[in-house]
Amino acid sequence: MSFKKHDKFGEWYSEVIVNSEMIEYYDISGCYILRPWAMEIWELMKEFFEAEIKKLKLKPYYFPLFITEDVLQKEKDHVEGFAPEVAWVTKSGKSDLEAPIAVRPTSETAMYPYFSKWIRSHRDLPWKCNQWCNIIRWEFSSPTPFIRSREFLWQEGHTAFATKEEADEEVLHILELYRRIYEEFLAVPVFKGRKSEMEKFAGGLYTTSVEAFVPNTGRGIQGATSHCLGQNFAKMFDIRFEDEKGKRSFVWQNSWAYTTRSIGVMVMTHGDDKGIVLPPRVAPIQVIVIPVPFRDADTVAINDACESAVYTLNQAGMRADLDARDNYSPGWKYSHWEMKGIPLRIEIGPRDLANKQVRIVRRDNSAKADIPSTELVEHVRMLLDEIQDSLFESAKQKRDACIEVIHTWDEFTAALNEKKLILAPWCDEEEVEKDVKARTKGDLGAAKTLCTPFDQPDLPEGTVCFASGKPAKTWSFWGRSY
Repeated sequence: MSFKKHDKFGEWYSEVIVNSEMIEYYDISGCYILRPWAMEIWELMKEFFEAEIKKLKLKPYYFPLFITEDVLQKEKDHVEGFAPEVAWVTKSGKSDLEAPIAVRPTSETAMYPYFSKWIRSHRDLPWKCNQWCNIIRWEFSSPTPFIRSREFLWQEGHTAFATKEEADEEVLHILELYRRIYEEFLAVPVFKGRKSEMEKFAGGLYTTSVEAFVPNTGRGIQGATSHCLGQNFAKMFDIRFEDEKGKRSFVWQNSWAYTTRSIGVMVMTHGDDKGIVLPPRVAPIQVIVIPVPFRDADTVAINDACESAVYTLNQAGMRADLDARDNYSPGWKYSHWEMKGIPLRIEIGPRDLANKQVRIVRRDNSAKADIPSTELVEHVRMLLDEIQDSLFESAKQKRDACIEVIHTWDEFTAALNEKKLILAPWCDEEEVEKDVKARTKGDLGAAKTLCTPFDQPDLPEGTVCFASGKPAKTWSFWGRSY
């Protein structure tokens, strides 16, 4: 690695995602090739999430990539929120199209004309669909692989209910699944909360999110969102149902999504100067086995022992692989797999063979241990659990150390300059948030609300907003963000 994480974070990040074979830069700015190492991580998360939403009876769909201009323009607030990012197809070969066609920035306007056709009766509800697809948002400001790109992968769920209560319940259920993806799989701590009116999904009733924080940059990052759309889109697209008494009513709708941004958040959180560090639950290979033959060693016996270890671990349900390439030295292999972040490395050499043991090395802390071959499965399983827990606890401690509770504007600006995650009493007024953005605008970007956490500290009577001096209604997280 040419750059250190703590010295030049941006350069380190760009280098580590390439050297670890997750990303390759493409010849269109803001577009990137996701290599197998990244895609396999995405598939592991997808496997978990797909199983969970199937329990909720979500059905798989795929809607076209293209959206007509008339349909996209139908919901005014929605299209205004996405207008700067919409890419348009205007030509076919050398001929101009009769009307420009939008490339989906999100799929509400593609789907909902057909919801209106398919939903007629209360017997059709709840309506639940999900699609895994790519999205195009023509970002122009500082594209960053995984974090902000012009094309990315996501899942998007779209549901319709007879009552607001059902919609509200699902919003929180899905948000909890997103928390689990980040905390239980990616080992990244997040806060669950509600977005401000200024930051909510364009055209929606309210937005909830899971919010992560990157201590090295002092920036928050939205991890995933679960929106209650209310009845706004239903009214725009005439999505109504007839109840048991024959009364026609508009449905209540939700939409929710998480993206490949999650992979970038994981890299930023756990990576070090040797490369990325993968939590075991999302590591495509959890254990790499490397033969270490010395001069005159019985290489056949060593390789047999390595193959046996891989077979034993795979049979026990772990993801293990063997690096038996003879054109690379063991030392080169150690560095290679450290760069790719594999949680555990097993080394087997002549001494290990003689002592009927293996040497295990942890990626997260470089700790080494010699383990009897007969106890391999038990120890590896235990170590993988320890690594998963340790990465989360370490990340949480670093995140929590950045939280600064403030009460005044001067305290706010001081904490912002120190790259803190700021928890502040706020009057919850949109004009005040706009004013904070305007007053903090600079080369590093303006401050904004990240979310109002569901887990609220006490707010003593008489507490005032840090920015306006008006009575505070809530505690909210503030800071700069990606």
